[in-house]
Amino acid sequence: MCLHNPDEHMATMVAAVRDHLGSAPFDLAIILGSGLGQVAADVKDVTTWKYDAFSCFPPGTVAGHAGQLTAGTLHGRRALVFQGRFHVYQGLSAWQASVPVRLSHALGCARMLLTNAVGGIHSELLPGHFMFVSDHLNLLGDNPLRGLSGDTFIDLSSLYRNELFPSLQSEALSRGIPLHRGVLAAVPGPSYETPAEVRALKLLGADAVGMSLVPEAIMAGYLQMEVVGLSFTANRAAGLDTQCLCHEEVLARGRLGAADLSGLVEGLCRLWFP
Repeated sequence: MCLHNPDEHMATMVAAVRDHLGSAPFDLAIILGSGLGQVAADVKDVTTWKYDAFSCFPPGTVAGHAGQLTAGTLHGRRALVFQGRFHVYQGLSAWQASVPVRLSHALGCARMLLTNAVGGIHSELLPGHFMFVSDHLNLLGDNPLRGLSGDTFIDLSSLYRNELFPSLQSEALSRGIPLHRGVLAAVPGPSYETPAEVRALKLLGADAVGMSLVPEAIMAGYLQMEVVGLSFTANRAAGLDTQCLCHEEVLARGRLGAADLSGLVEGLCRLWFP
């Protein structure tokens, strides 16, 4: 396997952002999951770039993902907001799926907030609830560090900023937003899990299941970025509810949860920065 160059194809995108917004490092990068793109409306002094205009982004988008990078000021911080992410189920590698993280790092960003839509496995994770990702199970069959040179044997035992959870949960409670903490299982997709697979995931310790976030979290850890993961429960996982699972319903639920996510992001910005 050929080794990847972390800076390959990114120079044009990095230059475009710096030409418009200066060379100062960004404070925060956010990747928005399915149906959650409305959060980008909170960004002030906005500049937007379409993914398909730059070769560093893989081709193809998924319904519910705008496919653009929005940059500006968010709650007083210089922020990059990725409206749309990349998935292994698109036929991409985990390395390709992590391109927003690598771009954020190239622009000097040290904090990464990852969001996604998931199916709730734990009995308390109901549609409309959020889960603070405390840990993950990588069942994708791929790792974004595969094939890289250098020290890729990184310790992931403290990947997520779990010490922020108690304060963020208090913030969520004050806003009437249900926020739990749990383990995310990442599966390849694109088909939803079977009830038998969900039962197996529960035995493995998963509280929720999704098809994203983990490659980005691993890459962020490798690049020594701080990571917070917030999963929005769009539905109960297969076999735990009578409702038929479909992507349109996930997007509809996500749009309803976007306002709550905006509140959590505002609270997180106060807690995360000194």
